[in-house]
Amino acid sequence: MTDSIRTREAALIEEFSIFDNWLDRYQYLIDLGRALPEFPESERRDEDKVSGCQSQVWLQATPVDERVEFRAISDAAIVSGLIAVLMRLYSGAPATEIIADNARFVSELGLDQHLSPSRANGLHSMLQRIRALAAAMAAEQ
Repeated sequence: MTDSIRTREAALIEEFSIFDNWLDRYQYLIDLGRALPEFPESERRDEDKVSGCQSQVWLQATPVDERVEFRAISDAAIVSGLIAVLMRLYSGAPATEIIADNARFVSELGLDQHLSPSRANGLHSMLQRIRALAAAMAAEQ
């Protein structure tokens, strides 16, 4: 994927705008999470766990040229959907673009108003971890 995060974010916001209510948005998030690529149990290492999430979340990053490829999974359905959103936005993006992004989609999609406090904290923790991994990779380049 070579689209900018901003372009991906605009497409995501438009995609979610077709749903009139939050029950439909939640269902769509769950469906997105179900479509995540396989993440074998053997690769779910403690060092890849994201702290600050009520559910278990594993997140891995791999540098590919000047871009960062992410893989992640959760044991919770809605959190897996949030991960799918994060992967669509950030996986394959340049590390510098990831670090600079302000995650506008959180308010644009209404996630800041409709997620439970524990899920909102988990989303914030995942965003922090994604930025930290991107910053570490940018420092190595």
